[in-house]
Amino acid sequence: MSSSEFPASFYGEPGVLGMLANGISAFLVLLQNFHTAYTGIHPKGVENILAGVHLILIGGICQLVAGFLSFRKYDHLSGTAFIGYASLWGSYGATRIFLGAKDQLSNTTLLPVNITLNVSTDTGLMNNMPMFPNITTNVSMTTALLNSTLATPVWLSYLPIKETAISGLVPYILLSFLLAFCSATVNYIMPFIFGAITATLLFEAVGFVAGWALVVSGFLELLILLFAMYGSAALLVKGLGQRLILKGFGTPLFNVLLLGTSNVGSVQSLGQEKKKNTKYAEPMALGFFCDTVSSFILAFYSFGYVSSFALGAVWISIVSTAQLFSSYYAHLRLDGYHTTKFGLHASYWLIKSWEEFVASTLIVHDVAKEAGRSPMVGDWFFVASALILILVSLNTDTLELIHNLLFLLLSISSIPQIPLQGYYIFFGVACSLFTAASLYGTFSRLINTIAEKTLIPVGPQPVSSERLRAALAGRQGETQPHSIPNQIPDALFYLTNGVAALSALHTSFSNQNNFFLHLTIPWVLISGAIIQLYISRLQVRGGLRFGSVIPSFYVAVWATWTWFRFAGHLLRLSDVAVHGFTVGAIAFLIVNAFLMLIAAYRNVVLLLLTTIMEVILVCFLLSTLKNLPYQLEIAMLAVFSIICLYGGLACLVNNIFAQRLLPIGPPLLKYEKKENAPVLPCEVADSRLTSSLLKIAKVLDEGGVCGIPTDTVYALAVSCKNPQAIEKIYSIKERPAEKPICICISSIDQLMATKPPFSPLLWDFMRNVYPGGISCIVSKGDWLSKLGVGAAYDRVGTRDSIMIRVPDHTVNRHLCDITGPLAITSANPSGEVDSTHHDMVISRLGHKIQGVLCDGESNEVVASTVVNCLKIDESIITILREGCVPAAKVHQIFERVKSRML
Repeated sequence: MSSSEFPASFYGEPGVLGMLANGISAFLVLLQNFHTAYTGIHPKGVENILAGVHLILIGGICQLVAGFLSFRKYDHLSGTAFIGYASLWGSYGATRIFLGAKDQLSNTTLLPVNITLNVSTDTGLMNNMPMFPNITTNVSMTTALLNSTLATPVWLSYLPIKETAISGLVPYILLSFLLAFCSATVNYIMPFIFGAITATLLFEAVGFVAGWALVVSGFLELLILLFAMYGSAALLVKGLGQRLILKGFGTPLFNVLLLGTSNVGSVQSLGQEKKKNTKYAEPMALGFFCDTVSSFILAFYSFGYVSSFALGAVWISIVSTAQLFSSYYAHLRLDGYHTTKFGLHASYWLIKSWEEFVASTLIVHDVAKEAGRSPMVGDWFFVASALILILVSLNTDTLELIHNLLFLLLSISSIPQIPLQGYYIFFGVACSLFTAASLYGTFSRLINTIAEKTLIPVGPQPVSSERLRAALAGRQGETQPHSIPNQIPDALFYLTNGVAALSALHTSFSNQNNFFLHLTIPWVLISGAIIQLYISRLQVRGGLRFGSVIPSFYVAVWATWTWFRFAGHLLRLSDVAVHGFTVGAIAFLIVNAFLMLIAAYRNVVLLLLTTIMEVILVCFLLSTLKNLPYQLEIAMLAVFSIICLYGGLACLVNNIFAQRLLPIGPPLLKYEKKENAPVLPCEVADSRLTSSLLKIAKVLDEGGVCGIPTDTVYALAVSCKNPQAIEKIYSIKERPAEKPICICISSIDQLMATKPPFSPLLWDFMRNVYPGGISCIVSKGDWLSKLGVGAAYDRVGTRDSIMIRVPDHTVNRHLCDITGPLAITSANPSGEVDSTHHDMVISRLGHKIQGVLCDGESNEVVASTVVNCLKIDESIITILREGCVPAAKVHQIFERVKSRML
């Protein structure tokens, strides 16, 4: 059969964009390094700023897009590498901008400020803070200096940019080496690119203290560009020719199975990749990657190697944004645990980095001596949140448990009761341990997801799911299932609101010292507003009625709270501005009253939360009138935090076990069904009901065309018992007659019962890909009649071949058991995008078909991958359409099957 009979769909190769972004970014740095080596003059001012902007745009944003597309192609390694390197080049670009700004500032006359020496005060406090590592005489800033600092970036001229850049490059060197090693198990182009990046980063770090290293770095950056150009060309040619023409991809440097003992067992255990068909790649390695970088930078700072954390806060902010993307892709995989974990970690790193920025650049000695960090209590909520993660990780593996235990140690090391003299040593040690565990987690998750089996040990499950479920359920008796996808972002919503509320507890200190106000701003603003924006985006995908309204409203509440109660005090707002906040507080009270009504339709916990928020908003209103009862506000914020803690625990546990193990209360109000519902254009059936399945089967038996769910996208189906119905599909879709239609069966056993003359290699290959998102083209024969195709023999496939699908979808397979083989094709007008929800099928084709089996959102966003197996006995398979299963994975399965047959 020629490939023109099954035309290929040309899916983009994100590796092209990712590798070119790395190559061009390296070339930009190369030009500066060679210019420095040739002239002996380092780039200054505008040159550095422009280079930094280009690095952010090309190496950061372009590579970020490549990472997004890689995750959608189920490419764990490339997704992690490209988003990780996007944060690297973005951070390095920010470093260049800081260098340029510092040069510009050094050529500008600064405003005069008053700095006074106070030798009579205790110097021990400052000597134990990493931002003042070498001070023997205490330096205190006057009010004039503080005001000037806020207006003009004086601290920029004293910023240790080189030391901060080194602290950021070191973890990327380690991680880049791991990426190079892991990529060697997939192909032999990316290891050279990532290896060259590893060596380049090493010499770039050395170049900050020794100029000769920049020359070596320049030559390595040239290698990055050359390797990236060849790799991009190889992928582009592959996309055009739909086969590997230039060498480098498809063949690994070494087999990943050499790293451990493979599971030799049943066919089912060897083909577990078919159980992992979802929309996106696994993001766990990216989450560990970001944890490694953030914790290392903070450890470097805590041990006193960096005196100011302004640039460090920028590095951590960029890498924390990448970690939010790992949380987002976990959400798309319906993984509530990692959605919450990585979202919480990103919040922690952002808060701590900007807190240290404030402490190291805007610190006032007299206030620091009196208060230090004692007023901050938000860390206690992180301690409680870490305990929640430990509890739920008992259901995963030992590595996750250890990682969460170290996060608990990390959060404990930053609680306010620790004396400042030992604070940074304890915090630095905790960060170091957390870095080591995160580095190991990155490596193990990458290798194990590439191999799709546990080659790098992560430990057994600490507690069996049954025991943990029984312990959490207690004596509640039978638990009830609930809708999993809609609940995924809720745990993170509760936990981040709890951090914001507990951090805002000490508003009563606001009139006592400005230092505390500076520290409080990142705690409330980041957790309550910035991360809430991200959660609001997750809730939009959840599908709940008014799902994103409450988190979106709380974004406005916490942002306004921060502006008025903290930043507003520093700016000394006028009476007119304060009255404006009074009007806003009244509006907040009215809106929150409506949110209480929405919460009544959800559950009791959310209703309690919005009710307490109403009281907090009353306190906010009274504060604008300068009549705030501090005791009431503190009590309400504490209650709010407790509700958030329980809500986060309950939602996370219930999501992981898909059962209501911890009660959140029933909705107090329920929606009433409309009596006069609109008449749908076709028969609509619920996939959860057996009666509905039988109804659709009857429609198919009578010659009707129905939209049905599969393990990929929705499909149009007809029964092979009614060959005339196949003609209807061509008419409904306006499908060209030369494009054949495949058949769908329920299991490989159903195919084996007809005894087709397939070779052992073909049988073994199909056992490893079925059921799953792959369609195999095989030779036709009389066996099709035994399968039940009957009179439809000439109307499916081509004259000599047929494409077979065994979907990994329970409802679909039950339907095939009832009706026999089904002739299927994607449920979309020819040439348009696939249908990923039953509503799309109804709205686009409902007036032309006889029924739709409704199953909600589809499992994939693209159709199946089509594999031509006609020449498999010659050890040749051809990918005719790359769909939800990447071509690289198909070839990996085939090579593994062949190796077992030898």
